[in-house]
Amino acid sequence: MKEDLWDLRGYPLEETLARHEARIAPFRDQYAGQRCVIIGNGPSLLRTDLTRLGRVPTFGLNKIFLHEEAMGFAPTFHVTVNPYVMAQARDGIMSQPGPKFFSHAGIPLMPETDEVIFVRDIVRKEFSDDLRQGWLLLHTVTFCAMQVAYWMGFAEVVLVGVDHSYQAPHDPNKLVTAQTEDPNHFHPNYFGPGTQWQLPDLEGSEAVYRMAREAFEADGRRIVDATVGGRLQVFEKADFNTLFPEEGGHRS
Repeated sequence: MKEDLWDLRGYPLEETLARHEARIAPFRDQYAGQRCVIIGNGPSLLRTDLTRLGRVPTFGLNKIFLHEEAMGFAPTFHVTVNPYVMAQARDGIMSQPGPKFFSHAGIPLMPETDEVIFVRDIVRKEFSDDLRQGWLLLHTVTFCAMQVAYWMGFAEVVLVGVDHSYQAPHDPNKLVTAQTEDPNHFHPNYFGPGTQWQLPDLEGSEAVYRMAREAFEADGRRIVDATVGGRLQVFEKADFNTLFPEEGGHRS
């Protein structure tokens, strides 16, 4: 494996990206007016009854397949943007049914099946309201999932498992190799010993989350945060059990 998986200089991307713009187009407003859930990967998932979401459109991120048995379902959509995660977990990610959205950094790494959609990473620092042109990839995969949800027309996005809290050195975005079991995600082997991962940038994440909030609210839509014990303060808080009562989730 080459040292820097983000370095795609000299790699032919344009033909693939042009082809995938056509795959992205039909998703526009496909779920207009509905509610979806973006499932983060924080430890709070272990205190969240995700079995209630089986009938709700959901976005799974990165290595959510490690929690699929406990959830009792596979997410409707999958989003992964970091090529190191793709390289580590290709088989698990590809085992997920349904559409899978990858950053264009994944073109050399992931197979181009009918369910794979490669999205261009744009350089303009603004929330993308046209996924055909690409998404802004900064700081967190959750932000990219929000841009996909916007393109699909969801009126309300509910966050769960977005704990916004890490036990890690404060050296944002640095690529490190984990030395111990992972305390920052729902599974101890999420980024287990010997696994490379990039340290989180919480301030940067908050900045792009504010961009997402403003974009949704400007269009009469909203993002709410139902993470159990989450520390993120950007979005309106909501109670998971109220939104999704025990008798089962529902589309709204």
